[in-house]
Amino acid sequence: MMAKSISCQCICFFLSVVFIFVNLISCHNNKIELRHENHVALFIFGDSLLDNGNNNYISTILDFRANFWPYGETFFNYPTGRFSDGRLIPDFIAQFAGLPLIPPYLKPGNPEFRNGVNFASAGAGALLETHQGLVVDLGTQIKYFKKVETSLRQELGVAKAKNLLSKAVYLIGIGGNDYLTKNSTMVSNEEFVSMVIGNLTLAVKEIYKKGGRKFGFMEMMPLGCLPYIKAQNGGCCINGITQLAELHNSGFPKALNELKEKLNGLKYAHYNFFESVSERLNNPSKYGFKDATACCGYGEGRGVYSCGGKRGITEFILCENPDDYLFFDAYHFSEKAYRQFAKLMWSGTIDIVWPYNFKTLFQANDQMF
Repeated sequence: MMAKSISCQCICFFLSVVFIFVNLISCHNNKIELRHENHVALFIFGDSLLDNGNNNYISTILDFRANFWPYGETFFNYPTGRFSDGRLIPDFIAQFAGLPLIPPYLKPGNPEFRNGVNFASAGAGALLETHQGLVVDLGTQIKYFKKVETSLRQELGVAKAKNLLSKAVYLIGIGGNDYLTKNSTMVSNEEFVSMVIGNLTLAVKEIYKKGGRKFGFMEMMPLGCLPYIKAQNGGCCINGITQLAELHNSGFPKALNELKEKLNGLKYAHYNFFESVSERLNNPSKYGFKDATACCGYGEGRGVYSCGGKRGITEFILCENPDDYLFFDAYHFSEKAYRQFAKLMWSGTIDIVWPYNFKTLFQANDQMF
């Protein structure tokens, strides 16, 4: 009788454990499904300000690569292909949104697209002709996105893929290379800016067709005040190049308003990148920088694009602390600067990012707009 009693107790205990385990699994799965329903992915299109390593995997020149020391020296402790000492704007936006680091699209293997993917390519422009054959231009980035959309439909099914793409945020920052390489005799400034904006709006329409509804855009910065440009002009900005950026920044919001009227449900954050950079160029100490020049390079303001010594000029000087500098190299910002920009994009007020900030795009549902 004692043996039977012990046996019954063991069976009851075993069944209780199984019951608890099944309930825990059910609860866990429900939480996973809930997170999936509220999941917001991040897709990135752009140039070297946003490229997190795609150019590591294409045939190009070293001007458009950053897969060598001292790039990546601080946060990652190795060169990832990012044009900075550490992280870029998309890395911080992903962090603020509770996402992992978004992978570069061209990285070999089978990346997880449900969190998003980065298509940006250093040197790329909105125009096909900009550094053609050496970069992944905006049109090709959109083609890659369409392949990802097809992959998500196959993996998740049409309904779930549509839901993911409609809730996702699409960050676009491109055009600077078009303006920096413009042939002054080709077309007027106004015509050229219209061409760039035309290709940008076309990209938005193509993403919209695939379900995209929430976008984030970066203005042009004062391009004529980059360390590289100033080094060519005795340490002074070149106003003609900055005027192209200003024309763009004047025309693009008008194009966005027209798109908003035509594309039902389109929402966006428009970041005043020009103002953010100008403020730090004029008042670096106010934002924690000792200097508004470059940490790594050579010559006037370290504006010679020789960081790492692999771009035809071997001489370069590397600062001790990149956080002291607004720029890391002659064209690109330090991680500290990118962090500041990303914070403004994420939660900035309407005077710097409008009509929504990125936090609103990520956290709000359709009813809250």
